Parts: sequence; C-alpha cells; structure tokens
Amino acid sequence: MDAPLTATILIVSTTAALDPSTDGAGAVLRDVFNGDGTGKWTVTDQKIVSDNVIEIQKQIMQWTDGPDAPNFILTTGGTGFAASDSTPEAVTALLHKEAPGLVHAMLSTSLAVTPFAMMSRPVAGVRSKTVIATLPGSPKGAKENLQAIIKTLPHACLQAAGANSRQLHAGGTKKLEKEAGITDGSRKSHDHSHSHDHQHDHRGHNHSHEAGHGHDKLVRHTMPASNPLSNDPNLGPTRRHRESPYPMVSVDDALSMIGEFTPEPEIIQRKVNKEIIGSVLAEEVRARENVPAFRASIVDGYAVVVPQDGNLKGVFPVVGVSHAAPGEIAPLQEGEIARITTGAPLPPGATAVIMVEDTILKSMTDDGKEEKEVEIQAEGVQEGENIREVGSDVKQGTTILSKGEQICGVGGEIGLLASVGVAEAIVYKRPVVGILSTGDEIIEYNRSGELRLGEVRDTNRITLISAAREWGFEVVDLGIAKDKSNSLEETLRAGLRQADVLITTGGVSMGELDLLKPTIERSLGGTIHFGRVAMKPGKPTTFATVPVKNNAGQRLSKVIFSLPGNPASALVTFHLFVLPSLHKQAGISPVGLARVPVVLGHDFAMDPRPEYHRVVVTVGADGQLMANSTGGQRSSRVGSLRSANALVCMPSGKGKLEKGSKVQALVMNTIRSL
Repeated sequence: MDAPLTATILIVSTTAALDPSTDGAGAVLRDVFNGDGTGKWTVTDQKIVSDNVIEIQKQIMQWTDGPDAPNFILTTGGTGFAASDSTPEAVTALLHKEAPGLVHAMLSTSLAVTPFAMMSRPVAGVRSKTVIATLPGSPKGAKENLQAIIKTLPHACLQAAGANSRQLHAGGTKKLEKEAGITDGSRKSHDHSHSHDHQHDHRGHNHSHEAGHGHDKLVRHTMPASNPLSNDPNLGPTRRHRESPYPMVSVDDALSMIGEFTPEPEIIQRKVNKEIIGSVLAEEVRARENVPAFRASIVDGYAVVVPQDGNLKGVFPVVGVSHAAPGEIAPLQEGEIARITTGAPLPPGATAVIMVEDTILKSMTDDGKEEKEVEIQAEGVQEGENIREVGSDVKQGTTILSKGEQICGVGGEIGLLASVGVAEAIVYKRPVVGILSTGDEIIEYNRSGELRLGEVRDTNRITLISAAREWGFEVVDLGIAKDKSNSLEETLRAGLRQADVLITTGGVSMGELDLLKPTIERSLGGTIHFGRVAMKPGKPTTFATVPVKNNAGQRLSKVIFSLPGNPASALVTFHLFVLPSLHKQAGISPVGLARVPVVLGHDFAMDPRPEYHRVVVTVGADGQLMANSTGGQRSSRVGSLRSANALVCMPSGKGKLEKGSKVQALVMNTIRSL
C-alpha cells in the first residue's frame, strides 16, 4: 500500500449542527486515525448533519458516489434507542453488502467495558467501493469502537476497492496480522484504548507501600516490565497487573500537563461585597465618579475667600458652619469665614482653608454656643490651600483596577471600588471543589468508639477541605465512597454535577480494590494524563479530565485529581499539583505556591527521587529564612504535618545536604520570626 487510505467522518447531532463547538467526537476519532492508524490513514473531510435520515443519506452518497470516494466512512451519533436516533436505518438502506464481523468486533469490545453497550445499534458494510461503519455519539464509545477495528480496516478497504484477493491473502493470516500490527496480546485483549492507563499501586490512607517513606526497605526480585494494558476490574484479582502501566513523569512534566489540560477560567459578574473577596478581575475597572466628588477641606479650620494680596491677618465674622455631612451651605463672600471640618465641602465662593491652629477665638454669640468672630494670623495665603479638588484622588473614567488584579480582604480593593460607585465587577469564577475519600476501611474521623481491626479514621477529607477553604475556595463535602465500582461512579457523577474540580484520596495504587482509575476511564469516559510522578511523597498522584455537559448542553471538561491515601502525601500533592489548577481556573497568576530561598537548619538526608520535605521556615535575626524538618517524613505520618508552613524542594541523590545549604522552598503558610 503506497498512498495512505482515505477516511471521512460524519457527525450526526442536531446540537452540533447548530453549534459545532459542542462536538467532542470528531477530534477524538482523528487522534485514533493518527495514533492507532500507524500512518496508514488520511482524514480528508468531516461534516456535521442533524439527526435526520435524509441528511445522513445525502451526505454519505455525496462521498461514496462521487469521483473521489473515500476508502472508509464512519459516522458517530444516532445509534441508540432514542426517538431521534436513526443513523442505523439511514445507513442500512444504502449498503450493498453488510459486514456483521465489524459489528461484532465493535460490540464485543464495548461489552467488555460495560453491559450497557448492548444498547448501541451499530451497522457496518460496503457501498460501492467504500466501507461504512456507524459509531456511538459519545467520544469514549466512538474511540473504543474505532480502535476495535482500526487494525483490520486497511485489509477490508483494499478488498472493497477491488484489490486482488489472492495477492492480499498470500502468506496466510499470520502475515496479514503482522502487517496489521496485530500481536497475540492485542488479539486476546481487543486492544482497549482506555485500558492503557490504569494504575493500581498499593492503596491506603495510612498504609501505603511507597519506598523511602520510613518503611523498611522494599525488596523487588524482578525488573519492571513493559505492560501496556491496565486492569479491568471485571476480570477479578487473578488477572490484575503486577505493576503500573503508567509512565513515570517528572514533577515539571506533571505541572506542564496540568497547565495544558486545566480548563480556562469562566467569566462572571459579581456584586461588590464580601463574596467577591479572593476573586480576580476579568476586565479593568474604571471610575464611575470623581473622588472627591466636591471640593473638600483636608483640615479642621475656616473656609475663606483669599484676597488678591493674600493677606488674611485680622478679625473676621463667622457666618456659617460646614460639617462632613450633606446639606445646603450658604455662599461665602470676601471678608467672611465659615467654620469647616475635615472632609466637609467648601462653601460656594471659598478659595482656601485656614487651619484652626492659625486662628484665635475673639468672641462668642450671645447664647455662648457659637463662634462669632475669629482672628486669623496668616498672610501670603494662596488659593487652593488645604483643599482637595474634585477628582484629585480618583478622576472619573480613569482605570482604578487592572485586569488580573486580585481583590483581597486586606488590600483595600473593595474600598476603592465602593468609593467610585462600582457595585458589580466582571471577575473570573472561582472553581468549586468537591472532596471525597475512598475505601471500605475508611470511617468518619469523629465516630465514637474504638477502631475495629483494619479501620482507618478519615483524616484526609477534613484536612483537604480545610486547606482548600484556607486558600479561598468553596468546597462540597462528598463524603466517603466505598470500594465498589457502582458506588464510586455514582459519587463521582454527583460530584461532577456540583463541583468544577474533584479531589479524591486513596484508591490509586495497585490493589484489586483500587478502582478510581478504571472508573474515571471506563465509566466516565475520562482521560488520565498522568498516573505516576517521580517524587517523594506522592508517587501515585493522578490527574484526569472528564467530558461533561453544562446546563446549557455545552460540552466542557472538568478536572479530577486522585491523590494518594496517605495524609502527608495527600496534603503535599494538593499544594504541589491541585493548587496550580485551582489558581488557573480562578484567573490567579502566577499559579501555585510562592517559591523562596531558604537555608537548611540541619543536615537533610537525600532520596533517589526528588523530595518535598515538610519543614518549618522561620525568619532569623539576620533576615535569612531558616528551614527545619518537622521530623520523620513517612507519608503516613500525620505528625509531620504539624506546624509545617513550607515544603523544601530536595533534589534527588545520595547522601545528604549539609546544614547551611541553600535550597528552594514552597511556602504554604505564614512565616514567623524566631
């Protein structure tokens, strides 16, 4: 086969026909052609039609009956039981030959994932010289179905196009399988796309088996093997893999993927009140009014009309009073003065204010309640003295806050907005965080009574909820999910309806009950971007995105972080990985913890992996930041969290970093003086 085979994609969706941005399957299918197709395919066209038999048939016939008919047409959408699902009927009427083998391959692959695949009605066959197959509308289902047949399709398409069958089959099926890239392993497993990424490390909230965290040294008698397939929980414990299929990524690569796949911030309008604290402005704010809005005195004293020579020495009658309160003020003539308080408006005609310290009381009114005459001891007075002019603080129309500025509770931004009459502002929506723990062994931390054998109190959930709220994010408590696929899936789906980001702990290791990764991929149709990180603690940390639809029917992605079950690992990875994602979605820049240079207060042992060591950082008398360990760093050691206000970034290596060494630290909390 010299030239690549050609394929076209037909999206069948009334929603996508009105708004093409809602389609998520087209890009996924192109990725399958580019990746699993091993360079044998070129996608030459993609169209979107409504759920309408005539439109579906019209487009397919334009492709198959034209001069440049593609080798393969696939449709996605309209294969279910809904009243509007009519793709199978539309395609069946066009076929010259049916291809039940392709249908069987697609169905058997999907049925291995979920029994609900029997609700799909795929059709496949040949029209003229083009092979046609109908796929489900969900990106996950469409991807599974195409991957199930992609390796054998070139052979089918060459036959349909009129190639010599005898020549094609020369050498037997072994040769055909080799040319197609089909191995014994892939033939037995159907090469499920989503099963390339499940990690099953040893689970636990307080009993993880991470090497180098204070446990006895782990002994491994075999070398890690390359196993591209992940666990299918339906196959049982005897069929689960003995090592993770996920490639180990560096912390920098993990952060890069988080930055790439975290959704962009959503823009909303919010009232200027306590609820806006912590929000980031999505557009600049201009002053709606002048501040001050009137000419005002900046001192307590007397408003005057400055004569041409500036000489105000003498005794003057007090004809009025101006307080810092609204009201009518009588005009002032030369030779008259009015008592005025700080911030009060100047009487009409007044051109300066004399400080009370530059005056002497000469006489009182008959009732003794008011000043009657005041002597001023000032000369060389100039107009405008001790006066705040209109707009001298903030001029109407000027930018008072820029896009990207964060409104904090102590920075005065709310007062500035209020001062110019801004009642609402356009900001980035702060993501809502859903937090749950997983595991049959996990119980509520506040349950009374002694622990039964194997029970573990849920320290992670309350710790992470507190951390997320401390950073200013709204949190939804999703409770504890048990180690059952259906229960976990229901909890995750409920969380995705309520929150923008889900954080789970536990269930990301290698045990047979570690179901988070399979549930994210197989049940939710999510993509796991990484499942292992070369770091201590937190190696099994997992980052995934899941496609969902919002209330308007628009397709978008939501983020799931599956953190290790051990408390220290969970809190470290929250600050290292989750916080940057939350910051990006909230419009906060730069994202993540602030990085500062520190000096080690004692020797620190090094580890083969980069380590994020819990420390207490204090300011010394010389102004230097000093870091001291919180003690044993075993990932299950809750005590190592006590007082920790930073993470020292320890490089990988052997031996130790000596006292006085300068390293970088990530600041989690307030740094205090010794």
